[in-house]
Amino acid sequence: MIKALVIGDPIDHSLSPIMQTAALQESGISGIYEKKRVPSDELEKFVKFLKESNYAGCNITIPHKVAILPLLDEVDDEAKEIGAVNTVVNKDGKLIGYNTDGKGFLLGLREKLSKPLSDLSILLIGAGGAARSIAYALSKEAPDFMAIANRSEERLHSLLKDLNDQRLEGMSLQEAEENLARFDVVINTTNAGMHPDTESIPLKLNLLKKGAVVSDIVYNPLTTRWLKDAKEKGAITDNGVSMLVMQGAMAFQKWTGTFPDTNKMKQVVLEQLRR
Repeated sequence: MIKALVIGDPIDHSLSPIMQTAALQESGISGIYEKKRVPSDELEKFVKFLKESNYAGCNITIPHKVAILPLLDEVDDEAKEIGAVNTVVNKDGKLIGYNTDGKGFLLGLREKLSKPLSDLSILLIGAGGAARSIAYALSKEAPDFMAIANRSEERLHSLLKDLNDQRLEGMSLQEAEENLARFDVVINTTNAGMHPDTESIPLKLNLLKKGAVVSDIVYNPLTTRWLKDAKEKGAITDNGVSMLVMQGAMAFQKWTGTFPDTNKMKQVVLEQLRR
């Protein structure tokens, strides 16, 4: 029997248990997936427990994605470069850290694209943990042009320095708004528009290119005010459910060796969010 869980603080809001339980059932794998609140001062104790347990591993959410790195036995090269872990595999008491966020986002985004990323011009908004994972995955695809825009110049330069990709350009939010017409794909990685602050937007879309793909990693509400604006301007839109499901599916595969039915996972997440 497969046992796994998600840890974070807070953790009540996590949709991972319903999603991963659906994946287990649909794959015909006997198992359980739980959630556990782990405060920061108990993270080390939890890691010790996981090593000695029969759990296949866990998902990591806020605020532990960076803090867990030095507590693991091994960290995958990609997670090391990103500087964050969202998935841990327990291999006979040896804990190995991975990051499926960026690749999970790409799997979801590709469903909306009609051209390869190497032919597209991309704008990424934000410079936090999610932006870091997504920017890393995107830069590996060598887009035709890619810019990152952020409110804090300091955080933006820190991210660009860490990514160490000369092709990436940094912009202020104002510069991004003024140059919006050049981008085929616009991605919000900030929490602007997330419940309860549903009226805030990451960036004005006045100059948005018709037919552009606009992606928002926020999934509560399912359609943010920003995505509604984008749709009205003729954009193809994508909410955060795709990333949530795909990064979860990749974690599931690492524990079980099976890639699950992502349609079923998406279905149960959407049902829960619509409630």
